[in-house]
Amino acid sequence: MTGTDVSGFSAAALHAALTRLPRLSDLPADALEPMPLKGVAHDHVRLRGRRLVARIPRWSQLGLAPWTALERQAAAFQRAEPSGHTPRFAGLLPPGDGLPLGALLVGEVEGRAPRLPDDMPAIARALAALHRMAPPDFYEPLPAPPDPVAALLAQVERQAEWFDHAVLTADARALIAAELDAARAGDLNPPPDTPMPLTAVGVDVHPGNFLIDGHGKAWFTDLEKLQYGHPASDLAHASLYTSTKWDPAVNAVLAPADVATFLDAWALAVPGDLAGEVQPWLRPLRRLTWLRTLSWMARWAVEGAALSPGMPEPLRAHMDAHAADILRAERIGQVRRDWA
Repeated sequence: MTGTDVSGFSAAALHAALTRLPRLSDLPADALEPMPLKGVAHDHVRLRGRRLVARIPRWSQLGLAPWTALERQAAAFQRAEPSGHTPRFAGLLPPGDGLPLGALLVGEVEGRAPRLPDDMPAIARALAALHRMAPPDFYEPLPAPPDPVAALLAQVERQAEWFDHAVLTADARALIAAELDAARAGDLNPPPDTPMPLTAVGVDVHPGNFLIDGHGKAWFTDLEKLQYGHPASDLAHASLYTSTKWDPAVNAVLAPADVATFLDAWALAVPGDLAGEVQPWLRPLRRLTWLRTLSWMARWAVEGAALSPGMPEPLRAHMDAHAADILRAERIGQVRRDWA
């Protein structure tokens, strides 16, 4: 690995930062192996022979300053590690010359991309392991909105402006407007006194962010957005069409029976009281989580090239095509049948 990466980090700076860690002081420069770019927000470099991966931000999807973003991700990996389904946290590399956004060092997970629908129960068990962890005494620096449903709607409202900038048909705009109106009115919400659980949630839990190891165990690998929120949103995001088609290595469509099997596997892996509290929220938060994803994808359709420059063309083409697909009126209508 040589030179300067398009995301702004240099291999020399990365190696220098790594070798300042006592246990990596003898790391040879040729032990750094760039991994194929999969997502839009991070580069990953394997440390050959050390079972470690450097996770290097390309940009902050949360709009955070470099130090804040790194400290939040470090806390996320440390908090999630007891679940047994996430990479271990191994260190933080501070921002500096040649490494403007810093980096995290995490344990390497050896595995393959999920095959759907067969691996959805394994993903359900990984999510359940996150959701059933005991909450910490102090949530900071991770967010923990007291009303996670209201916070999710507020996020949708902030992102909804991208619908105005994206190229959409009149029919698509009308369908999206109807969904936004329904979400604002809380049309499908359960009664106001329905319990609202607050657990650790992965947030960006599309199947492409999981690896399946040789024992069939699912590992959640992208913890940038981990926070405390409503587990029903994770269950929605992991199984919606907008998510299962996002990663070209997954690129699958789940039938309603597949989603039901996924939800059953999750319910069997969490305490019965949590499963009971979440059940009334499954439909309304499926709807609201879809709007969160759709509005983010509207932003990608407008400025994806600027958000993550230097992506391999086949990956960008797939993501651009997926954004165009899910913003079509026909596809919006198909997804809406989940709760119509």
